[in-house]
Amino acid sequence: MQALAGKTGLVVGIANDDSIAWACAQAFRAQGARLAGTWRGERDAETVGPLLASLDADIAMAMDVNDDAQVQALFDRIRQAWGRLDFVLHSVAFAPRQDLHGRVVDSSRDGFLLAMDTSCHSFVRLARHAEPLMTQGGSLLTMSYLGGEEVVPNYGLMGPVKAALQACVRYLAAELGPSGIRVNAVSPGPIATRAAGGIAHFDALVADSERRSPLPRPLAIDDVGPLCAFLASDGARAITGTTQYVDNGFHILN
Repeated sequence: MQALAGKTGLVVGIANDDSIAWACAQAFRAQGARLAGTWRGERDAETVGPLLASLDADIAMAMDVNDDAQVQALFDRIRQAWGRLDFVLHSVAFAPRQDLHGRVVDSSRDGFLLAMDTSCHSFVRLARHAEPLMTQGGSLLTMSYLGGEEVVPNYGLMGPVKAALQACVRYLAAELGPSGIRVNAVSPGPIATRAAGGIAHFDALVADSERRSPLPRPLAIDDVGPLCAFLASDGARAITGTTQYVDNGFHILN
């Protein structure tokens, strides 16, 4: 049986076929879900559009999480097409390069606020729009990283941002739980994606993970998709407010 048969889901954050969000979209579709997917701007349309078409996505459109009008238009389209929504995957993160590559103490106000708005509060905004469509309950998922809990070399500004995101997961889980809406973060280990390429010395993080993890193997985006498909399913009906790790066990180490 397909665990997501009859369910509808929104995937935000696909940039290309190396994106974690893309692996999740494939896993959702393989489990029978009907999908809506977005790309940020025209530059991504030529890449992401065909990917979503290959999954027979019902809805495929541009949506910048920082543009309230575009977010509203997306959820209006979902309401018109489906009348409901069962799950949302948020896989969006951004910080200006000069702030991301510097010390947190030297980060600019504008850079810090932009990183927090794009990478953290955008999840809150999506949750607000999704809530009235989740009439039978639902699942909200976002992507975090170990650097939100521990100091990871070169992760810089994104550490405090991911810490805030994980705190939002807990508070949203408490607030939306009475409506049957579950909220969880997924924390993959270092995986070579376009977004990860913005982190200084990222190759060193990958090498350290492969060398020291209890499961000494490379991580891939396909390691993340099955977990997210499970968390979106009824099989995860009692799981909320958590951070689930997909990192070969690296998070248990000092």
